[in-house]
Amino acid sequence: MGESGLINRNITSQQGRTSMRLEPELWSALDEMCQRERLTITMAIQAIEAAAPSGSRTSAVRVHLMRYFREAATEEGHRRAGHRALCG
Repeated sequence: MGESGLINRNITSQQGRTSMRLEPELWSALDEMCQRERLTITMAIQAIEAAAPSGSRTSAVRVHLMRYFREAATEEGHRRAGHRALCG
C-alpha cells in the first residue's frame, strides 16, 4: 500500500472554525459515513467530539471511523458482498 500524505481541511468543531489533518482514505471514509447517515461533516465532527473523552479531535475521528466500519463488517455483510466466511 502506498504512503498517504495528510490532507488539511477547514472544519467547524464544537469550539468553532478550525482545521484538521487526516489521510485521504480517512477523509473519504468520513465522507462516505456522512452520506450514509445523512449528516454534514460539521454535524458528524461535532457529534464525535461530544461523545469522545477529552483528547485529540483527530484521534477521536479516526477511532470513530474505525468503529463505524468495523461494526458494519459483520459476517452477514461479508456474505452479501460475496466475501469468504472468516472460519470455514
